[in-house]
Amino acid sequence: MSLEWEQVVVDAHDPVALGRWWAEALRWTIVCDDADEFEIRQVANRLPGILFEPVGATKQHKNRLHLDFRPADQEAEVQRLLGLGASRVDVGQGDVSWVVLADPEGNEFCILSAPVQ
Repeated sequence: MSLEWEQVVVDAHDPVALGRWWAEALRWTIVCDDADEFEIRQVANRLPGILFEPVGATKQHKNRLHLDFRPADQEAEVQRLLGLGASRVDVGQGDVSWVVLADPEGNEFCILSAPVQ
């Protein structure tokens, strides 16, 4: 018996808009352009993906699960994501080496420092 990671599911007020934002932010491919199940993947036939599903309520608290990303150039990536509509957020992280951002619907994610060579 095996277990394969299919996708991360994100509840969204506007799944299409949020899915398109993440597709651009990650430079991923849209594999399902449906308002009830909008899915993106790094490559169309490669798992896992991110699935955006509609939910009526807006986000009200800090996420209990978030994604971390490690770019080659942290500051350049933070600036690029801010330019796409991300925002800086304070979740009580204090003085740390990573930057906490939120997508347009307020879902937090972290941009880590560049890998040590």
